[in-house]
Amino acid sequence: MNNLVGSWVRRFLVEYLIGERNYSVNTQRSYRDTFQLFLPLAAKRCRCAVERLVLDQLKPKIVREFIRYLEQSRHCGPSTINQRLATLRAWVRFVGANAPEHLDWSSQIQAIRFKKHAPAPMIYLEKEEMKDLLAAPDQSDAQGFRDYALLLFLYNTGARASEASVLTVGDLDLATSVVTLHGKGPKDRQCPLWKATTTALRELVSGRASNQSVFRGQRGGPLTRYGIHALVERHARQAASKTPTLKTKQVSPHRIRHYADRRTMPPRLPILRSFPGNLVNLK
Repeated sequence: MNNLVGSWVRRFLVEYLIGERNYSVNTQRSYRDTFQLFLPLAAKRCRCAVERLVLDQLKPKIVREFIRYLEQSRHCGPSTINQRLATLRAWVRFVGANAPEHLDWSSQIQAIRFKKHAPAPMIYLEKEEMKDLLAAPDQSDAQGFRDYALLLFLYNTGARASEASVLTVGDLDLATSVVTLHGKGPKDRQCPLWKATTTALRELVSGRASNQSVFRGQRGGPLTRYGIHALVERHARQAASKTPTLKTKQVSPHRIRHYADRRTMPPRLPILRSFPGNLVNLK
């Protein structure tokens, strides 16, 4: 039986994550990233090349050293450390299930406990904070109007950054004010759009083909989820000059998602100047 670590990692990523669990691309990347961090450290401790690592070399001691590395060198919090450990535990469980001769080794790794920590308090944006965040982009130019439309879309739908990044014009039904969001894995859902959101999106995507992205970068390609995070954080810093409470909050698309879960009706928005220059009542 092949005991090479690389072979079992490949089987885990392909057979289990994709074949059995059908995890989303982002989840697959998270699992993959754990191995990209863990395997070089393990190879260094075992004094061999990564491709020569075998299962029996990965003792619980090495996994505990990996946890210390995450905590002390990468300054990861307990939740991130536990996520990385959960990946390794799922992997060794997969190995044990498919090769019973490794069950004892698998049990030793699975016995490593997660780090205990108090759950972080949920932080929400207040109504005035959300209103000032929406007002932060300068809508007199194309990029500022795009940013406003994106913030309003996230607020309206509670969409994840990854869902906004893959949104195409064809996912919008502006005649009935409905959008189809492509969630984790094959999970799609439809969400109604406010009149204000429909108006902004209609102007944003005017003249585009159905297969083109709704939220595009400067080069015409879709905004990445990292780009969306950076955009939200940039405008949050800008809005904080008017609303100091935003300085104490880590504003992100996920924070807006939590706010969207709490609100029951759209905000009363002022008349805003939308690109390229016509006045549109977005109440």
